[in-house]
Amino acid sequence: MRIVFIGDVVGGAGCAALEAELSAIKHEYRADAVIVNGENSAAENGIDPRSAERLFNSGADVITTGNHVFRKRSIYELLETNERVIRPANYGEDVPGRGLCELDFGAYRMAVINLLGTTYLQPIENPFRYADKLLTETDAKIIIVDFHAEATSEKRAMGFYLSGRVSAVMGTHTHVQTADEQIINGTGYITDAGMTGSIDSILGVEKDIIIEKFLSYCPQKHIFAKGDCEINGVCLDINVKSGKCISIERIKKIYSEK
Repeated sequence: MRIVFIGDVVGGAGCAALEAELSAIKHEYRADAVIVNGENSAAENGIDPRSAERLFNSGADVITTGNHVFRKRSIYELLETNERVIRPANYGEDVPGRGLCELDFGAYRMAVINLLGTTYLQPIENPFRYADKLLTETDAKIIIVDFHAEATSEKRAMGFYLSGRVSAVMGTHTHVQTADEQIINGTGYITDAGMTGSIDSILGVEKDIIIEKFLSYCPQKHIFAKGDCEINGVCLDINVKSGKCISIERIKKIYSEK
């Protein structure tokens, strides 16, 4: 089974890039399923029903999120009603949504788990303990984990902690694709899958806004940049019988606005 995992989609520019290019990417990599991190796909921040719809219409099978998932209240109902839009599981049981979904492909099933790191982020439930908990709730052979975390060390630790127990651990959140893809005891791993958003930006945000923030130390309203985009992600080849990762390859495409 081949799975394409797309890194954090940023704003309208990122959505437009996937609308234009994801079908071709799926064809090029002969993908059976596509997982997209959409936590910043809405205007300004977060995810809303409209941006989720754009991602699904582009070809996403599952949308994962991260620490910005609850920024827009309009997404709360979708988190409850659409099992293919998931949020970090370790937010606990008292918030909308779920952190695990399963897709049935007939001969095999794929589970997708979403977790949030706690180093330099919110002090929520322990993601390592929650990973253990969720692995007891699925018997799918193919298990993909989106670990949305800030610290490289925490992501690496999760990769080794889950090695041999899941098919892949995909790091997200930092918006910069890393060149450390590897297979650890049958588990595909990358520290960060990267970003799908404007090239002429700072992590997808208009660069002048971020520069001013560093000059003044004053809070600035984030406005997502437009223009040509990079589409970053990973292609995973998974053995459907064992659930082991056979190969992992970084994806980096450029989308130019016409």
